[in-house]
Amino acid sequence: MSFRFFKSTFLFLFITATACGNNSGKPSAGPAEAQKDTVTTEVSQDLKLGAERTAHFLPILKGKKVGLVGNQTSIIPTEAGNVHLVDTLLALDVDLRKVFAPEHGFRGTADAGEAVEDGKDPRTGLPVISLYGNNKKPTKNQLEGLDIILFDLQDVGARFYTYISTLHYVMEAAAENDIQVIVFDRPNPNGHYIDGPVLEPAHKSFVGMHSVPVVHGMTIGEYAKMINGEDWLEKGIKAPLQVIEMENYNHNMSYVLPVKPSPNLPNAKAINLYPSLAFFEGTNVNAGRGTSKQFQVFGSPFLPKEKYPYSYVPQSSEGAKSPKHLGKTIYGKDLSNTPHLDYINLEWLIEAYNRTSQKGGFFNSFFTNLAGTTKLREQIEAGLSAEEIRETWKKDLEGFEEIRRKYLIY
Repeated sequence: MSFRFFKSTFLFLFITATACGNNSGKPSAGPAEAQKDTVTTEVSQDLKLGAERTAHFLPILKGKKVGLVGNQTSIIPTEAGNVHLVDTLLALDVDLRKVFAPEHGFRGTADAGEAVEDGKDPRTGLPVISLYGNNKKPTKNQLEGLDIILFDLQDVGARFYTYISTLHYVMEAAAENDIQVIVFDRPNPNGHYIDGPVLEPAHKSFVGMHSVPVVHGMTIGEYAKMINGEDWLEKGIKAPLQVIEMENYNHNMSYVLPVKPSPNLPNAKAINLYPSLAFFEGTNVNAGRGTSKQFQVFGSPFLPKEKYPYSYVPQSSEGAKSPKHLGKTIYGKDLSNTPHLDYINLEWLIEAYNRTSQKGGFFNSFFTNLAGTTKLREQIEAGLSAEEIRETWKKDLEGFEEIRRKYLIY
């Protein structure tokens, strides 16, 4: 496939000019800081994001009071640069009243798990309401005065990536308060496969709310349809949902994100390795937090130096203020040149467990939340191979594939 930058239209040139030098004095909401460390992306000129299809959603927003669930990924790429959806909506005279921020905050700089405070966006003056602070589900008071909630977050296709959990709670709150939800669809960079253990309901948490595999292979718009269709909201209620679909997208096309979706996923390699390496978050192994190769390396002071010539020292940094084994020399592997994966690689996790000097302290309770089952830990501790473990996933994955097929758009 040939890749080039999106051709910007007259509309988006107008929006960019308006947002960057408007008479209102409101500065651009484009996340310049987040873009510095990302790979410059080239995408098919034919691909059109949901947020770009203004003709499909502007008539719906006319005369409505609107809220937006967004962050630094809520952008529209043009030749003139990335335009934030907030700027786009304001330039088009949409009555945007509030912004709701997920984990990592509206600008995407908070640590994983760090509480995000309510506040005001200094660039636009809009109130920002945290959905990763005192409450993860919007309250009735927070939704007061809104007719429509727009949802525009860039997901990475892993069950434990919390943007789909935020989606669930936004849909549930909207259903309870008779507010329409409009999801602007975006590509799933791991949308080319499904894999991993399917979550068992007994292990539901904010890093896994639904009975889906670790890698679900759906866009966030397709996932929203599944949440409604499978009656996953409280008491089986349905959110008034509309998905603004993409044009010219398919699940097998390559897509490199134009900005980091969160502080510790800096590039396409990290995003591709994330479903495999995130299991280390539930162990005594560091998965690259506190380095420039987040989710591209792993290491531990409990792995043998003689087996692992690669070493690094995690340091405090934006998005990883207190990384695991801070300031210690740890030994492991650099996976940044690993070929592109279309499956979850368990070999690294099994190898680290087998070689650690601290088997009793290798796993922590968070591992079960990530896996969505106790079985994976038990299988590794029992000495099963990656192939043997993967075979136990097969039946559940086939069952999920049948469910998933009902909600696919592309």
